[in-house]
Amino acid sequence: MSEDLFEQIRWDASGLVPAIAQDASTGEVLMLAWMNREALAETIARGQAVYWSRSRGRLWAKGETSGHVQKLVELRLDCDGDALLLRVEQKGGIACHTGRRSCFYRVWRDGAWKVVEAVVKDPKEIYS
Repeated sequence: MSEDLFEQIRWDASGLVPAIAQDASTGEVLMLAWMNREALAETIARGQAVYWSRSRGRLWAKGETSGHVQKLVELRLDCDGDALLLRVEQKGGIACHTGRRSCFYRVWRDGAWKVVEAVVKDPKEIYS
């Protein structure tokens, strides 16, 4: 893997960069996660999204327990070099661990956060 892949990325002090997953066909933003160098290299090698889980302290292949993998369609780097965009094909139609299509299912409206996206599948059924 070319070192140039990593050189243009502005990694934070922890060696991470935010990675936005976007549905390649609809443009819908599905989720935001973090990547380190190893996660990025694995994502490219596998052709599927692999992230760095800050809570678990390890690599996390999206869909490893749920089956809702993200097939990589295109990888982009923003103008400042400090954010990645993964255009993906979301398998199973669910990106969020809450069982929703997108992690961005709440909207600020009338002075409160309102849930605007229904649960597609109960998380208990996904992660049993």
